[in-house]
Amino acid sequence: MSGTTGYDAAHLPVGIRRRFVPDVNGLTMHVLEAGHETPGRPLVLLLHGFPELAYSWRRLMVPLASAGYHVVAPDQRGYGRTTGWDGRYDGDVGSFRMLNLARDALGLVVALGHRHAAAVIGHDFGSPVAAWCALVRPDVFRSVALMSAPFGGPPALPAAATTLDVHADLAALPRPRKHYQWYYSARAADADMRDCPQGIHAFLRAYYHVKSADWQENVPAALASWTAHELAKLPDYYVMDLHHTMAETVAPQMPSAEEIAACRWLPDDELRVYSGEFGRTGFQGGLQWYRCATGGRYVGEMQLFSGRTIDVPSCFIAGASDWGPWQKPGELQQMQRAACTQLAGCHFVAGAGHWVQQEQADAVAALLLDFLARAPNPPALRPAA
Repeated sequence: MSGTTGYDAAHLPVGIRRRFVPDVNGLTMHVLEAGHETPGRPLVLLLHGFPELAYSWRRLMVPLASAGYHVVAPDQRGYGRTTGWDGRYDGDVGSFRMLNLARDALGLVVALGHRHAAAVIGHDFGSPVAAWCALVRPDVFRSVALMSAPFGGPPALPAAATTLDVHADLAALPRPRKHYQWYYSARAADADMRDCPQGIHAFLRAYYHVKSADWQENVPAALASWTAHELAKLPDYYVMDLHHTMAETVAPQMPSAEEIAACRWLPDDELRVYSGEFGRTGFQGGLQWYRCATGGRYVGEMQLFSGRTIDVPSCFIAGASDWGPWQKPGELQQMQRAACTQLAGCHFVAGAGHWVQQEQADAVAALLLDFLARAPNPPALRPAA
C-alpha cells in the first residue's frame, strides 16, 4: 500500500506495524501493533472514536510498548481497513450495538492469543465500549481508562414515564436547534459529510480544529439538566442549528493556512490519512453506532446489567478544553460517585480539547503509564518466565 491515503510505513512511527487479524466476531480486523516482538507481554487494547481510526493512537503506542506492553489498536467495526461489517443505512444496524462492539474487543483479545488484557483504553465513542468491556468481562479486561466520554453506568430499569421531548423543545427555541447525535442518526448525514462542498479533507480539518484546544471558544462548563435551555449552551458542533449540516456547522471555523501550518499535533499529511480513509469508506459505518445509541431498540439488553458497576481499576482522562465530559449533564459525577468503584482519578489535561491523546500525547502517555503501573500485575512486577 502506498501513496498518501493509506497506513503505509511513511505515516507510522518506527516501532508500529500494521496487519490484519481474521475471524474476530465476523470481522477481519485491521490493527496497528507495537511491542509485538517480545512474546508474553501484557496486552493493552486501544479503542478509537468518531471520526477516527486506529491511527489516532499513533503517538501513544510506542511509549506504552517501551514500558513493556503489547499494544494493539484496531480500526473498529465500521472504520478504516477492517472488513466484514454492513455499511448500508438499511443494512445490519444491530451489529453495531454496544454489547456487540464489546464482543468485537473480546474476540480480538482471543484472536491475538491472549487470555486477558492488562487494560482496555477507549476515547470518545471508544470510551463506552471500553467501559462495557470492563463491566461485562472484568476477568478479561483487568483495568480500564476512559477518555473524553465518562461512563455513568448501565441504563436503569424502566422508571416513571416522562412527557419531556427535548428534541421538540430544541426545535422550538428562538434559534431552532437539533442535537448532533440524532442528526448523525439520520439518513442524510453520511452524504452531507462525504459529499460536502468543501471536500472531506477540509471538512475534517475544520471538525478537528473546532473541537480542539486550538479553538479558543472551547471553555467547557457543567450543564444543570437535560433540557433544551441547558443543552443550547453547548457549542454548535454539539447542538446544531436546526437546518444546518455538520459540514455547514464547522465550515465557518476553518483554520487559516497559517494555523494549519502551525498545527503540530495534526499536520496536513497526517490528516490526509483520515480524509483518505473516510473518502474511501464514507462515514456510515461510524454513524451506525449513533443510530444504535439514539434509537432505543437495544436499551433492553443493556438493562440486564442495571445496577452493575465497573469494579476493576479505572481512570478518566480528558482535555481541559473538551466539552465531551459535560455534554450529558450529571454523567461525570455519576461515574465518580457510583459507576466506577476503583476510580483512580479524573485528569483534565491542559492544552488539549477533545482529541486529547493526539493534542497532548506526552502528557496522556505519562498519565496512562502511571495508572498502569498501579494496576494489578504491571510488566515490572511480573515474575520472570
